[in-house]
Amino acid sequence: MDLERLFPLLKEIKNDEVREKVKRCYEIAIQRGGWGKIEKLKDIPFTLLLPNAYSYVKHVNNVAEMAYNIGKIRKDVDMDILLAGAFLHDVGKLLEYEEENGKIVKSKLGKYVRHPVIGAGIAMEVGLDKRIVNIIASHSKEGEFVERCNEAIIIHHCDFIDFEIARGGK
Repeated sequence: MDLERLFPLLKEIKNDEVREKVKRCYEIAIQRGGWGKIEKLKDIPFTLLLPNAYSYVKHVNNVAEMAYNIGKIRKDVDMDILLAGAFLHDVGKLLEYEEENGKIVKSKLGKYVRHPVIGAGIAMEVGLDKRIVNIIASHSKEGEFVERCNEAIIIHHCDFIDFEIARGGK
């Protein structure tokens, strides 16, 4: 799987084991979500809340790039944890969404379980660090009920910055 082609900053994860586990999460999500191949990620909107939302790939890259730049300034974050969380924060959407009659809609699973929970489960399954699980599980509104590690705080805000700008602000 050539994930680095879609997510160029993935190469900035220095720990080979962490980088390989991020890739494994995508393999699992693509397979279980029925997406077939990685290129299909370009066709998935990053949200179903906005008409004409840009792609999942663009959103994940936007969040990763913002987080990476913040991480270079902050010295109290682990860059590998931060980037892994950035690339995986929405991986659960690959099971929360499905294609139906050529349109991306909520899946049956997605009607019951939101993507932060699905993604955190996949990250735990492959044995990723609890801080990466925390980032995935707490990047959205579910995070209001738990303590966020420093890296999760960054991803949470980068995710909402990207969403709000895509929405057109207020």
